[in-house]
Amino acid sequence: MAVGTMRYWAAAKEAAGTAEEAYDADTLADALRAARERHAGSPRFVPVVGNCSFVVDGNPVGKRDHGSVLLTEGGTVEVLPPFAGG
Repeated sequence: MAVGTMRYWAAAKEAAGTAEEAYDADTLADALRAARERHAGSPRFVPVVGNCSFVVDGNPVGKRDHGSVLLTEGGTVEVLPPFAGG
């Protein structure tokens, strides 16, 4: 398993109660599953993260299956909720 950092932004940061935490997972799907378990006490976490986009090691995940997105040792997952602005 790879160990790295998951960074939460905006509403995801608020729902997680932290700006970042470690992941210990092989895929993005595994890391998100573990994060949902870790934050089970936050009723907002699952719905907020369900609307997020993800950037893994600087590469947008887009519509790829999260189970196919491999995580790297020392890597970074950015959890980005939809942003408003103009």
